[in-house]
Amino acid sequence: MSIDGILNVNKPEGKTSFNVVAWLKRLTGEKHVGHAGTLDPIATGVLPICFGQATRVVLFLTESSKTYLAQIELGVTTDTFDRQGKIIERGDPSGITVTQIKEALTAFQGVIKQVPPVYSALKHQGRRYYELARAGVPIKLKPRQVEIVNLELINCQPPLITINVDCSKGTYIRSLAHDLGQYLRCGAHLKNLIRLRCGPFRVEDALSLPQIEDAFQKSTWKEFLHPLDSPLSSWKATIVGKRNELSIRNGCSLPLDEAFLPSEKYCRAYNLDGHFIAVLHFIPEKKLWHTEKVFRPLQVGYPEQKGPCQI
Repeated sequence: MSIDGILNVNKPEGKTSFNVVAWLKRLTGEKHVGHAGTLDPIATGVLPICFGQATRVVLFLTESSKTYLAQIELGVTTDTFDRQGKIIERGDPSGITVTQIKEALTAFQGVIKQVPPVYSALKHQGRRYYELARAGVPIKLKPRQVEIVNLELINCQPPLITINVDCSKGTYIRSLAHDLGQYLRCGAHLKNLIRLRCGPFRVEDALSLPQIEDAFQKSTWKEFLHPLDSPLSSWKATIVGKRNELSIRNGCSLPLDEAFLPSEKYCRAYNLDGHFIAVLHFIPEKKLWHTEKVFRPLQVGYPEQKGPCQI
């Protein structure tokens, strides 16, 4: 029987996101397993793991905002922008004050352009950037637009500082650490990183690998699975009748109920039995809801309504 749901995993240091997925595949025997949002090996914290049909909501989880706790070392610049890299420059952070650091953090808040690290999993012409970098291939990365919603200085014990970061998808905390060092003219790199939140999933509720293994041995691990629609709970929800349910399952678009004006481009659809059946995508120019993702019936229990309950 297929396993459908999301496990909130607390990834340990030294493991890649792929390592965790492979381990859970072996442990559970489920073939369809994927993670939402890669964490570097030195990073720990929230790594949502999706099983079965939940792998179809990975995209939406990856798109969600994140929160990190980052420890940054001032005065040392590395080629990977973190402590695992080769030191390429040293600076003197001894004269930098707390006021200067707070002013620097302010400069990085809001919508900014950020250049990803050369040693990253992004692809160029089908190859990972880190593969090209290790092969000595010259790489010129283009800046990408990201949003730093909030930056807060948590602790300052030079040369180490700790910051809390609320940010959009695609934000590299390693790049943020590097850029902060350049702004302060002393250099810096990321020393430690904890992902505190990914979408609705938080580190205080995440399970360690030993906890998961223990729950598996006790045959209770499925009790910790979150419903596959849980990352979508901030969207409006609609309940459709049998005719529209059939239309959705056949991939047809539905006319818009004028009262059901979308605040997001997506909404959740449930059938009359309370089963989550689809993600619908709104097409403004046609005023139609288009079927984006369809799911087999999973659970009974109507969702919290965030708008009119019929299409």
